[in-house]
Amino acid sequence: MPRELIATAPRTPELRDYDDPPLNAGQIRIRTELASPKHGTELVAYRDDPVASRPYDPAWGAVIPKPPELVRAGFPMRLGNMAVGVVTETGPDVSRFKAGDRVFGHFPIRETQTVDETRADPLPDGLSAWAALCLDPVVMALAIRDAGIALGDRVAVFGLGAIGLVALQLARLAGADQVIAVDPLANRREVALALGADMTLDPSAGDGDAGLAIRRLGLDGASPVPVANRPATPLIGGYTERTTQDHQLGVDVALETSGSIAALHAAIRATRFGGTVCVVSFLWKGGRRSLPRRGVPYQSGEADLGSRREPADAGRPSLDTGADGKARAGLAAERPGPDRGHHRPDRALRGRRRRLPDDRRASRTLDQARHPLCLTTLLPAS
Repeated sequence: MPRELIATAPRTPELRDYDDPPLNAGQIRIRTELASPKHGTELVAYRDDPVASRPYDPAWGAVIPKPPELVRAGFPMRLGNMAVGVVTETGPDVSRFKAGDRVFGHFPIRETQTVDETRADPLPDGLSAWAALCLDPVVMALAIRDAGIALGDRVAVFGLGAIGLVALQLARLAGADQVIAVDPLANRREVALALGADMTLDPSAGDGDAGLAIRRLGLDGASPVPVANRPATPLIGGYTERTTQDHQLGVDVALETSGSIAALHAAIRATRFGGTVCVVSFLWKGGRRSLPRRGVPYQSGEADLGSRREPADAGRPSLDTGADGKARAGLAAERPGPDRGHHRPDRALRGRRRRLPDDRRASRTLDQARHPLCLTTLLPAS
């Protein structure tokens, strides 16, 4: 009798025997060779983390908490994300496969799979089973196209799991001049260097401020020129205009792929004035914490902060508003046009390198023409 890996309750795995169902006309049976869980996303449900009870509801276009009686209704649950195997049986209406074909797809960790033939894809010649299981993180990492990485950009990648390591390589292919990889695990940092990162940072090292550490990389001296020492132009009514962001310390693009609130904070802090923070992850560890109210660049640095997950994904990222229910910034939703996918926004709406006229910088808090969950906050921190 075949077995499968399930969770009978949060953090409670079990190998369970099962019987294969009868094969329907359009189904195939697969003998599994290799299967794998999805480390980040799947563990949230497996652990029944609090954020798992607040899924994204596409009907509302917002995160909606589940009723208490439904929070644990998902147990027992099958575990696993992708699998590779060999077709052993086919239904009479199956046309794509025959017995002996090697296939792969999004399947759980079990010894056999009985699925409609449309759910499987043929394993290409020369592609290993291990490589096929990496399809999911590659697809997720492709969302960084929304970050608009340009030739010569400085890029920081926060989180060096499978998605982060793929994102690092894609950033280099997109033309990044410098790629900084950030992760607390030394073995991951070593892999990042082997895959093309220019340097790595341990976010727990030193004072634990990876964002400021990245900003320091752009200094010519020990510290930036104090604002008081920069030229000032007298304006009407006693106001004075003084350049404050001419140094452009920080990266042009920060990619957050870890699912950690602390990493998101560091990514925002590491991004230069007018830069872009691309949030690829969507189930943030520490999800009940809100973004801090004071002292971070997204409140005064005109940085774009964009969620890059598809609206149809039940785990789309959300930003908590805090215990008082007051949001510190607005969110703008996007509907994909007929000629583009979710990961290909209308770049004419973005203007990442655009500078707003001086008379508008103090009055606009949100550019609602920008695409999904992209926000711009221009008022001083309060």
